[in-house]
Amino acid sequence: MSEILNVLRHPFLLFNQIIFIYFIAICVIYMILFAMSFVRLKKERGLHQVEPYKRMRDSSFTPPLSIIVPAYNEEAGVIGTILSLVTGNGRLDYPQYEIIVVNDGSTDQTLQKVIERFHMVPIKNKVFQKRNGIETKPIRNVYHSEIHPYLFLIDKENGGKADALNSGINLSKYPYFASIDGDTVLDPDSFLKIMKPIVENTDEEILATGGNVLIANGSKVIQGQMKEMRLSHNPLVIMQSIEYMRAFLMGRIGLSRENLLLIISGAFGVFKTSRVIQAGGYKADTVGEDMELVVRLHRMNIEQKWGAKIEYVADPVCYTEAPETLKYLRRQRYRWHRGLFESLWTHRKMLFNRKYGSIGFVAMPFFFLVEFLGPFIEFIGYLTLVLDLLLDRVYIQFSLMLFALMVVYGSFLSMGAVLLEEWRLGKYKKLSEMNLLFFYALSEAFWYRPMLTFWRAGATVSALLGRTQGWGEMKRKGISA
Repeated sequence: MSEILNVLRHPFLLFNQIIFIYFIAICVIYMILFAMSFVRLKKERGLHQVEPYKRMRDSSFTPPLSIIVPAYNEEAGVIGTILSLVTGNGRLDYPQYEIIVVNDGSTDQTLQKVIERFHMVPIKNKVFQKRNGIETKPIRNVYHSEIHPYLFLIDKENGGKADALNSGINLSKYPYFASIDGDTVLDPDSFLKIMKPIVENTDEEILATGGNVLIANGSKVIQGQMKEMRLSHNPLVIMQSIEYMRAFLMGRIGLSRENLLLIISGAFGVFKTSRVIQAGGYKADTVGEDMELVVRLHRMNIEQKWGAKIEYVADPVCYTEAPETLKYLRRQRYRWHRGLFESLWTHRKMLFNRKYGSIGFVAMPFFFLVEFLGPFIEFIGYLTLVLDLLLDRVYIQFSLMLFALMVVYGSFLSMGAVLLEEWRLGKYKKLSEMNLLFFYALSEAFWYRPMLTFWRAGATVSALLGRTQGWGEMKRKGISA
């Protein structure tokens, strides 16, 4: 046994060094993104309280908007989502828009609840199946609200989220459309804020903008309105809250600054309708339709020389329901990671391709080496910690250094994200909630991150082996009373 260990010692030391260098590089990259985010947020801090947004509401340059809400078995949350969009009583503050709810063949009471709550009646003698030319599953019926004239409902055969969004695009009539999830609740001024780059940027075309997403579990939400932001007592939800802060504030702000953003959350994003139609709509045979569309728009932007940009706006806030059990959290992360792989694989010709500039040499490698392969390499890093201790005590110091890097990568960056978010928005009012966020952020590297790493590493292996991955049903409790 000792002879085998001696043979393995030198190759294993080299492997350790590679893993160590990888983690140092990752930490440096995220520190740079953190610094870039801080500079931008410092410049924009308090902007959500100033007059320009009010002027946008009354400006003739603010384009009308189609809001598409795909819903599959969302009976627990879809009513609250729609209520957060319809006008009156301080709800959605935007000059002109339409709401298109798409029931994607739900097997629960989603369709019936929407019809009854909003007095929906069928629109007769009109065909919307291919108004904008995108192929979709057959539409059974189109409804119109008797109490909200700008609210429509499409009932169609099940085809998946991408197909539901394409059906909404076919019905839409405005130059920009927003896609939001069926379990999402918005701040009243969210669309004024997310449309600000589009209204103000007259020199460059804006293809899409993404907004900030926060976790609503545990908060006080009444009739689709966020009354009080509260922290859930569920450890899994708390960790997801921290994770969202880090992902949106650190990664997306930094990448957006250089037009390198490849992801706009399906929970809250705005797209230019004509360009999405030109691109053929959402791709229906992927579980990562949101990222795939953004990457395809970047690709067409470069190939066809549109000279356009994709932006992330930190101010607009929407709230979504996070999984509360290991079963549904695991299912969600498998799906996300598989969607990442499918998007990168579909557009693999862009990777390290000079034709695509910084997208090909910075954004695509970042998402491939850090976001996709990172969990697999991190999983190997955890294994080396154990093997280092088994091989020889000489490696104990090296193992501690590697673990310290993992803690910095997983916990201290999360603590920084919590500070940044609270300094900027101050959503959590109680000191006890802030203390809890800090405690869980510090504990991330000891349980939550290894767990996600194991799941995502499994998803990486599954994707590379070509195993199929469906959406899977996500059980919702609903966040609106």
